[in-house]
Amino acid sequence: MAALGVLLVTMAAAMVAAAAAAAATARAPRPFFVFGDSLVDSGNNNYLATTARADSPPYGLDYPTHRATGRFSNGLNVPDIISEHLGAEPVLPYLSPHLDGHKLLGGANFASAGVGILNDTGIQFVNIIRIQKQLRYFEQYQSRVRRLIGEPATQRLVRSALVLITLGGNDFVNNYYLLPFSARSRQFALPDYIRYLIAEYKTILQQLHGLGARRVLVTGSGPIGCAPAELATRSANGECDLELQRAAALYNPQLVQMTKDLNAQFGADVFVAVNAYRMHMDFISAPAAYGFVTSKVACCGQGPYNGVGLCTAMSSVCPDRSLYAFWDNFHPTERANRIIVSQFMAGSPDYMHPLNLSTILAMDAAAMP
Repeated sequence: MAALGVLLVTMAAAMVAAAAAAAATARAPRPFFVFGDSLVDSGNNNYLATTARADSPPYGLDYPTHRATGRFSNGLNVPDIISEHLGAEPVLPYLSPHLDGHKLLGGANFASAGVGILNDTGIQFVNIIRIQKQLRYFEQYQSRVRRLIGEPATQRLVRSALVLITLGGNDFVNNYYLLPFSARSRQFALPDYIRYLIAEYKTILQQLHGLGARRVLVTGSGPIGCAPAELATRSANGECDLELQRAAALYNPQLVQMTKDLNAQFGADVFVAVNAYRMHMDFISAPAAYGFVTSKVACCGQGPYNGVGLCTAMSSVCPDRSLYAFWDNFHPTERANRIIVSQFMAGSPDYMHPLNLSTILAMDAAAMP
């Protein structure tokens, strides 16, 4: 009788998990997972003892709550705007105590400001979630979801999810070029460093695939030489720094080729190369065409181009954020982020290779049973 009781309890638990999984599948938008750096961090660093934080005003000035959330923006960041297109609420930071129960089924944001492809990138920020730890958290996330809906449904959830990973910029600005004669610049000539980055990034993407990811948006490096921080420290005339631009120009084509190689290896369009460089350069090179008054001066900051240090309560803040391409020394305004995501959704293969996000969403919806 005891064995029968255990069997009945086990069967009941399995039925509850199956019912939860079926109900979640029937009503939930597509799950969404985010990995990477400050361009996509939605607040994980709020829970860490680090200087790489955006949890104080005036960050969040135009967020729906008008409060700083940990996003490096005046309002929404790229993952938030992608979530809008998925018909979902923004995914919560993985470290948030509010990410629990059925909220887990919508996905999670593992990104952490300051990180890069390499473990030694961002060491000055000390306590950040480096990419290998982000992947370990993704494994932990899946264990938590398995307890909620069971193994088969968890596998389906992860495989059906959209994934965004944004890495690479910090490996230049907060590593190779952080200091004159940095350790990495003494170890590698730039072309060799980029080959090393690409090889390391390939391993990360293979790990993501091994953890179940089947649709991964991989953003290239933006025009890092044009950020207000770099104009303030490396530009004599307000023009984009040529050396940093050269680094991005060498890195991005190799990243695209690496994603093509991985797709050939896996026999499917798992990885989508996102041309962040061109998306940004469109409005950086012709700000007026996009309704911006400047793409050089940050809305919030201090010093030349408002590019010295982060945005703080002591910084000058522009009255109309919609007229500025950059919010702070490195990060776009919400309005610029919306322009960027519009190219995610509808961009030609020059922007999104091999498919844009609207096409991916339509194809994957049609393929669902």
